[in-house]
Amino acid sequence: MVIYLRGDLGAGKTTLVRGLLRALGVTERVKSPTYTLVEPYVVSKLYLYHFDFYRFSRSDEWMEAGFRDYFNRESVCLVEWPEKAGGQLPAPDLGIVMEVDGNARRITVSADTEAGQTCLARLH
Repeated sequence: MVIYLRGDLGAGKTTLVRGLLRALGVTERVKSPTYTLVEPYVVSKLYLYHFDFYRFSRSDEWMEAGFRDYFNRESVCLVEWPEKAGGQLPAPDLGIVMEVDGNARRITVSADTEAGQTCLARLH
């Protein structure tokens, strides 16, 4: 599953990932991958990768970094700043847009594939 996380700096993208990982039982420190580009987590048999492409200056950096293999059937890839990869990423199953609205946050979730629609249907 591929999940795009969009929003301005400070919108809460990493905080959302941290909350998700905590809900899944991750007790280790959940760091922002701003400098490392990816932080891997294993939850039971689930491989979860948290990417942050904010620092990319060229869209081909994603390919050069060798991240293609992370995007496979056994993985969940949470991607902050997917637009920085210039359309080189696989299409998202879910898209999450976070906006700052005064002291609150507004979150819009869209399902872009059948897998994403199934995921959203289970939440309702």
